Amino acid sequence: MILQTILIFGLLGSIWEQQWLNAVLTAGIITLTLYPVFLKHQFQVRIPAEFQLLTIVFVFAAVFLGEIHDYYGRFWWWDLLLHTTSGLLLGVIGFLLVYVLNESEKIDLQLRPGFVALFAFLFALGVGTLWEIFEFAMDTLFGLNMQKTMFSDTTGLTDTMWDLMVDAIGALMMSLLGYGYLNKSSSNGFLARFIQRFIRINPGLFHRRKNNK
Repeated sequence: MILQTILIFGLLGSIWEQQWLNAVLTAGIITLTLYPVFLKHQFQVRIPAEFQLLTIVFVFAAVFLGEIHDYYGRFWWWDLLLHTTSGLLLGVIGFLLVYVLNESEKIDLQLRPGFVALFAFLFALGVGTLWEIFEFAMDTLFGLNMQKTMFSDTTGLTDTMWDLMVDAIGALMMSLLGYGYLNKSSSNGFLARFIQRFIRINPGLFHRRKNNK
């Protein structure tokens, strides 16, 4: 709510100063922060509060601070930090996607822990790659500077490769944690607690687990 309040004031300030691009971006961020409400009402999926907050902080830092307030230009490490974080978040999402499918009685799947972890890693890396393609397309078609090519064409390539590498690092960390959870070798870590909480607040997604018990 605090971040949403800041965004609303930012939106009003952009409109007052007639900075229409910033106003549109800020309005888009506010819309994204409402996604947990959408998931709850449309798909009956509840997102743990910790993950909601982490995701909203990430979007706030990436677009509102990064793009609108130029944190990417002011702090050289800002882009790398956010890409590492995105790898972590996307790794969690990828893991949960296949984990829910694996545990649902409606879908006949029995996937090994190694495959679930591999899917989570490739999902996060795939989304990161699509984002880099999007950045390149925006820079090429509309003359933007999403790749931060301030000095030469090679800077864009370097930025892309560093982004993909830190995406991979974040995704790999989540994949290994997920693999440990599925093998019952790690039940007290951040990911394990998150998964257990997700199961508790979404019992309808895990009928197979309940029936097995």
